[in-house]
Amino acid sequence: MTPEQLRFAKTHEWVSVDGDVATVGISDFAVKLLTDIVFLALPAIGKKFSPGQSMGEIESVKAVSDVYAPVSGEILEVNEKLPDNLGLLNDSPFERAWVAKIRMSNPEQLNQLMSYSDYQKHCENDGH
Repeated sequence: MTPEQLRFAKTHEWVSVDGDVATVGISDFAVKLLTDIVFLALPAIGKKFSPGQSMGEIESVKAVSDVYAPVSGEILEVNEKLPDNLGLLNDSPFERAWVAKIRMSNPEQLNQLMSYSDYQKHCENDGH
C-alpha cells in the first residue's frame, strides 16, 4: 500500500479502509520527527474510541506522544508484533507497522481525514 491510498489525521495517524474496518498506523513523518522510538503501548481489543481520543502512546528518547483514534469504533485487532519490533515503524510504516484495526461505527468520519497531498501540506505548514 502506498501513502496515496491512505487518509491522514492532523495528529499523524494514517487510515486504510477495507469495508467497515479501518487499519490505523503512524505516519512516516511522525516517526521521523520522534526518532529513536523505544516504546509503544497498544490499545485493548474490544475498547471503543471516538475520533481524537488517545488509544495508546508512543515514546522516543525525545518525547512521549499519544496515538489518537482517527475514527470512532471498536478495536478488533492490534499488531502484537510491533512493540517488540519498533524498527518496523521506520522500515515499513505503511504496511507492516500498523497499530490497530477498528470496526468503524461511523464511516462518514473518513471524510474529515486528509488525502496524502493535503497531509503533506499540513506537515509543511504546521512548523515541523
